[in-house]
Amino acid sequence: MSRKPKIVLYRPQMVDRRTGEFPSYDQLPLEMLHIAAIPDAEGYEVKVLDANLYEHDEAHRMAVEWCSDAAIFGTTAILGYTVADGHMAAEAVRAAYPDIKIITGGWFPSVAPEQYLKTGIYDAVAFGQGEMTFRDFVHAVDSGVALDEVKGLGLWRDNQVIKTAAQPIVGWSQLKRAAWHLMDPEPYRERQMRPGAHRSTNHMPIPPRLAKQGRQNYFGITYFSSFGCPEPCIFCCSPSVTDQRWKAQPADDMLDDLQELHERWGFESVRFHDANFGVHEKRIHDFSQGIVDRKLDFDWNCMLEIYSTLRYSQETLDLFKESGMYVCLIGAEAAEEKMLERLGKPVKMGDSKKACKEYHERGITVSLTYIIGYPGESEHSMRTTLDEAGDIVATYPLVSAQVFPFRPIPGSSLFDDALKMGYVPPEGLDNWGKMLQYHVMQTWKDNIPPEVEKIWRLYYQYSSFFHGMVRPKRGLIERISGWRLKSGNYSLPIELKLFYFMDRLLGRRSRREDEKQSWIMSSEHSGDDHYDDAHPLMKAAHIEAEDAELVSKS
Repeated sequence: MSRKPKIVLYRPQMVDRRTGEFPSYDQLPLEMLHIAAIPDAEGYEVKVLDANLYEHDEAHRMAVEWCSDAAIFGTTAILGYTVADGHMAAEAVRAAYPDIKIITGGWFPSVAPEQYLKTGIYDAVAFGQGEMTFRDFVHAVDSGVALDEVKGLGLWRDNQVIKTAAQPIVGWSQLKRAAWHLMDPEPYRERQMRPGAHRSTNHMPIPPRLAKQGRQNYFGITYFSSFGCPEPCIFCCSPSVTDQRWKAQPADDMLDDLQELHERWGFESVRFHDANFGVHEKRIHDFSQGIVDRKLDFDWNCMLEIYSTLRYSQETLDLFKESGMYVCLIGAEAAEEKMLERLGKPVKMGDSKKACKEYHERGITVSLTYIIGYPGESEHSMRTTLDEAGDIVATYPLVSAQVFPFRPIPGSSLFDDALKMGYVPPEGLDNWGKMLQYHVMQTWKDNIPPEVEKIWRLYYQYSSFFHGMVRPKRGLIERISGWRLKSGNYSLPIELKLFYFMDRLLGRRSRREDEKQSWIMSSEHSGDDHYDDAHPLMKAAHIEAEDAELVSKS
């Protein structure tokens, strides 16, 4: 019996390590562990290389080394730096082994397959749900069958992308459990417990029960329990990637899996990476009840929709808190009713505040996100969004509301609208990997009016003070900040100018040193704590705003 081909799966770096940033190490290589499960069970040798555990050049060197006797190299990308790093690794592997088969998948390759296939580096792009498609790709490579016969692929033929027949989306019962044995949890644990780990990019706040023990670090993991999202949101590429289908793991199966992992690994928190965790109330209710009944000792957080929250029973919401939910991520996206309707959000103006109230009263932190600068969005709509964000933050201090400038995502309905309005997309995968730096305001000329941008930056300044992210005390400027946020009145911000002037005059620290230290203090102060102290947008907006110049022009 001939030896089955070796497969190397490369999980790209989430941040460019050369810039000094480092990722949040609770984020496991889930994508690779899931698509590896079927080939691994069939006897193929599968190796998973998580580049986030290594320095930039070392990760690429290891990819080449591991592929010396491999037949298949696979990578993935969502958005941001994963696009660039995955591509650089694939380039290195292709240069070393011209005959190896290379495939990529994930959100970005699914919506921009030509960006990959025209490079000549990739043999195929997998669309949508990848487990069955990757299985069939592996079988085809192993047996010598033409890739044109494999469902769910994008191929480069006659200088254009051709798509093979669609691969059906399957339910969780047809999938294998993630191949957890292909990863060692210890490197992730060790890095999460290092001093300063809480300042990593995209780090979640420490669970309150652990913070009360005086701890700063904890061991967390990420977990997938569903595929897709049924929402039609036109700013997102999910509708085109998943066809608005949603397939989920039953609550009992999820509980069994997590209980076993918890007994083996001893993690303290689970971050669900589902696009929409709470589509089915009974599932999330049974999951929460199961944690309580089984006495599972970990906290958790997830992404939920506003309308889901408002239709949940009070019993379900109470179970969230009892079972250890400590952060809820909610995409509000806009505030004006016409804009919400246009985006496909089945909510009304004011519903975001109602949802936040439910979590705040239960002591659950909310990370609320908005977007301004959609193609054709009015200045009034943008101001309404900023007003609502400020009002909610001031009313419910356990809410941290981030307001993102719109970024066009290929595969979304708004992408073509953005092109018509002057948006020029990046050229090449390396440049796509630099995208989604949200503190860069100009997506195309004047997509966000100067007056709105000024209010946006002031909103972040006052939010930083209100949440104790500039200094660990609550004095006059913090109280004024609460009033500014609640009223939406950002005119004549004299107190900001005076604060920064006195700060420098007294030589307490340089402005940027003060800003850097504020992120450390934000995880240590008492009072309105447990915020995502290293949220990339909040951090970028705070550091990017030239405070003295900003307030002097106001």
